[in-house]
Amino acid sequence: MPLYLSKFSYTPETWARLIDNPEDRREAARIYIESVGGKLHGFWYAFGSYDGYNLWEAPDNISMAAVALAITGGGALSSFETTVLLTVDETLEALQKAKTVQYRAPGTQ
Repeated sequence: MPLYLSKFSYTPETWARLIDNPEDRREAARIYIESVGGKLHGFWYAFGSYDGYNLWEAPDNISMAAVALAITGGGALSSFETTVLLTVDETLEALQKAKTVQYRAPGTQ
């Protein structure tokens, strides 16, 4: 199954609610992804541009998109970005396939 890395930031209101009532959000994240047949591999908070990161496994892009839409539609996040991760083997396969692409740079004949 494909792997996905999500980066998220909470709204100030969400942080205020978590300060008033601390909650481990890993369980919620696990339930979200399992509802589409996936698996949560990790959940981390961080300093920097994003408040946290998730590593998910989902059956396909549509399933992961459904989870992302449900989470962002809830209003607790100010940002949510998901990156599809490729295995080394998938990247090697893509490199082989790239040889067959007839690419032409813009402005060249």
